[in-house]
Amino acid sequence: MDRIIFHIDVNSAYLSWSALKLLKEDPTGVDIRTIPAIIGGDRETRHGIVLAKSIPAKKIYGIRTAEPVASALKKCPTLTIIPPDHKLYSAYSRRLMQFLRSLTDKIEQVSIDECYMDYTDIAGRFSSPEEGAAYIRNHVRDIYGFTVNVGISTNKLLAKMASDFEKPDKTHTLYPWEIEKKMWPLPISELFMAGHASVAVLEKLDIHTIGDLARMNPQILTLHLKSHGRTLWEYANGIDDSPVENEPAQAKGIGNSTTLPQDLTTARDAYPVLRRLSNKVGKRLEAAGQAANNLCVEIKYSTFDKYSRQMPLPEATQDGNVLWQNACALFDALWNGNPIRLLGVRAGKLTDQNEPVQMSLFSYDPAAVAKQQKLDRALDAIRGKYGDGAVVKGSQMPQK
Repeated sequence: MDRIIFHIDVNSAYLSWSALKLLKEDPTGVDIRTIPAIIGGDRETRHGIVLAKSIPAKKIYGIRTAEPVASALKKCPTLTIIPPDHKLYSAYSRRLMQFLRSLTDKIEQVSIDECYMDYTDIAGRFSSPEEGAAYIRNHVRDIYGFTVNVGISTNKLLAKMASDFEKPDKTHTLYPWEIEKKMWPLPISELFMAGHASVAVLEKLDIHTIGDLARMNPQILTLHLKSHGRTLWEYANGIDDSPVENEPAQAKGIGNSTTLPQDLTTARDAYPVLRRLSNKVGKRLEAAGQAANNLCVEIKYSTFDKYSRQMPLPEATQDGNVLWQNACALFDALWNGNPIRLLGVRAGKLTDQNEPVQMSLFSYDPAAVAKQQKLDRALDAIRGKYGDGAVVKGSQMPQK
């Protein structure tokens, strides 16, 4: 029997949870989910960004998450603005996860408002996965008062893509045999892990839909986007065998994080920090005689909300530059535009560095691998003596 994976995502989490609090305080008040409303920022100063928006704010006025409040007010001068309540959001998140873990312990929480569930072991309780998803949605709506979307497939990637289809309070399937019809017509920007930088490169290659990407030669993608190009090609074809990690990945790896002296507000400022962190992780892996098969990037925002995203690496590595390239791709997919207080990089699923390397189908070249490893050792020796900035690739130099 194939795995059955659910991706469960709260609809407009911050806005929904604030709406419930406001209705509890004033049952006769307006439900902010039904009017143009946002969470975040300040009307008087017009500062801050949109953390969450109601469906009317999105559909009628085109307000987007992470855009400046000043911009949102220009689109809708009568916009209702509610300050965030992070203590409240954490409480609702805990209740949701406790309920889901009462069904199965195979839950991987990836943010405050979303998780994966490996439904396979409990499939016998329901007549179909759709019935199981309906049970979850109905329970959450009737008991807690907010709604969730449930995406269903045979792997995490496709379940995640499915849950992002029409909202709110919907169940969607995206099985492998449905990819061509349901996923390939979508814009490339809607593919999981396709951040702004990657999309810009792909569009220059005349790749505009997920189907365009799926039909592309993966070797060409690797030339332009390194290993991340191959990962995106696999995702476009629905390929993903990552397990539902019900234990935190942080407990099984090597990582570094840094609290920043000033909040970062641009990707250009974040990339050098990720490079320093990736190089440190690479050195620690080498010192421990380990190589990583998985990478995780963590972001803590100025609001103290923490989010993380992980991905399998194409091959086991301790190369700081390879870690950095993949960390940037993870960052692009994860960052929501909010000011960043902390960044972290963690390598997981470690193996002994002397184990034979499982090379990817498109990159195996023994001579090139040996040459690259020799070069990496030489560069590490120079950086160890003179500092991380002693040797920098041309592609990493600041643009004039």
